[in-house]
Amino acid sequence: MEEGTSAEKAIQLLTKDDENKDLRQIGLVDRQGKASAFTGEKCHDWAGHLIGEGFACQGNILVPGTVEAMAAKFKEVRGGEGELADWLVLALEAGQNAGGDKRGRQAAGVLVVREAGGYGGDNDRYLDLRVDDDPAPIQKLKELVVNHHLYFGQVDPNDLVPLESVIRDLQDIMVKTGHFKESPTGLVDDQSLAALRDLVGEENLEERWNGDKENIDQKVIDYIRNKFS
Repeated sequence: MEEGTSAEKAIQLLTKDDENKDLRQIGLVDRQGKASAFTGEKCHDWAGHLIGEGFACQGNILVPGTVEAMAAKFKEVRGGEGELADWLVLALEAGQNAGGDKRGRQAAGVLVVREAGGYGGDNDRYLDLRVDDDPAPIQKLKELVVNHHLYFGQVDPNDLVPLESVIRDLQDIMVKTGHFKESPTGLVDDQSLAALRDLVGEENLEERWNGDKENIDQKVIDYIRNKFS
């Protein structure tokens, strides 16, 4: 596929000489956005797949209707609010609401890969989250995705607010946390910036505020207020 082989051809090559192909299940999307899938005849009921533009959806040991619900939800939300990870988790949630795995609930995961998308650009794993043992794994997975967006998501310029408009409130909070040793003044001075950098760094939010004395991300302010006020 890296060399341009289509998803359909790749599946043909993978299954052609496979003695256990009746037990296999696979879905692929190629670089042209064309999807293909395969479900072996001996996969445990219910087993099957659906493909659409740019996606393949499949599963086994499911309550009938699960895959259809997942595919429908993905097509509904794709391109709307959020990003790929959000749309995938919403599709999982729709599948669970339609019945899901007929054995019950235990685990869920989501992986999104893009070139140099990992932390610091050091790898391609933009988002790789999983819940291995939880009575409500998809709900927990949604929470993890929200946290990932907070810590690693790009700052929306529309969320920037003047630091001078919130610095007094932040100074009051930093006095409580012990980061700011002076009396709150409402001024964006060197002491306030240093204290705020320390607090933001300790909370792993440095990707959202780099010490700029002009503006700060509203999500950083909300986080600090919610945790320390």
